[in-house]
Amino acid sequence: MTDLSAPSRLWTILRGPVSLTRPLVMGILNTTPDSFSDGGSATTVDAALERARRMIADGADWIDVGGESTRPGALPVPAEEELRRVVPVVRALRAFSDIPVSVDTSKAVVAKAAIAAGADVVNDVTALADPAMAGVVRDSGAGVVLMHGRGTPRTMDSLADYAEGGVADTVARELLRRVEAALAAGIASEAICLDPGFGFAKTDGQNEELLRDLGKVAALGHPLLVGVSRKRFVAARMAARGECPDPPSARDAESAAVAVEAVRKGAVLVRVHDVAGTRRALDGFRNRLVF
Repeated sequence: MTDLSAPSRLWTILRGPVSLTRPLVMGILNTTPDSFSDGGSATTVDAALERARRMIADGADWIDVGGESTRPGALPVPAEEELRRVVPVVRALRAFSDIPVSVDTSKAVVAKAAIAAGADVVNDVTALADPAMAGVVRDSGAGVVLMHGRGTPRTMDSLADYAEGGVADTVARELLRRVEAALAAGIASEAICLDPGFGFAKTDGQNEELLRDLGKVAALGHPLLVGVSRKRFVAARMAARGECPDPPSARDAESAAVAVEAVRKGAVLVRVHDVAGTRRALDGFRNRLVF
């Protein structure tokens, strides 16, 4: 069992402990042609590095490199293609910056190669579903993000049934089982970060409920990462006010506002497309945050 307490203010990743005494901004670096909001914008190493440089200049504390879209309905990418997209970018990033880098993958073979190229963390939306992933994380000493979700990108919208309890209670309970599995596999407790999985097997209303009760997930005691940037429930919020949420970049201001709300409820890392806007929002509200 994990301790039910306030979220940890340290997270141990491959390079050592990271202080979480202020909210950290994780910049999204998609190397995919089919991401829902920025697909095709960074599909070469040079383009990816240019985007990473801009995010770092804008105040990113972290870069998250992904080579497979997890948008609703997305098809899986063969491991060989994901390796081709991700590993050269991680290696190039490490060559010019010491910023922490995570690899957004659910495949152990990709995680292992990315760690060898310089990644510090495995950001796994399937929470170690690949039987080999726990061993890769454990043996490397990398940090790991365990995200709540159900099914696959093609099936998750049909699995948003939380009749057994409130959304946040259920998410916390299901994440706790994944934490216990990680600990049983030998992964250090201090290496684990949690992600409640906004937008994954959750309706717009359920995402709002999860945001409202996010403290129940934070109470599991591990650092909490949230990814709300440009997602459908953010668009639904805007549409309800009569605002146009398209193109996806039009959602950035609302995404930043939701990120601030999540930090107020216990999140310590936010994964975003618009680093500059989110950094300004977090810095502007920092004195009002209970952090």
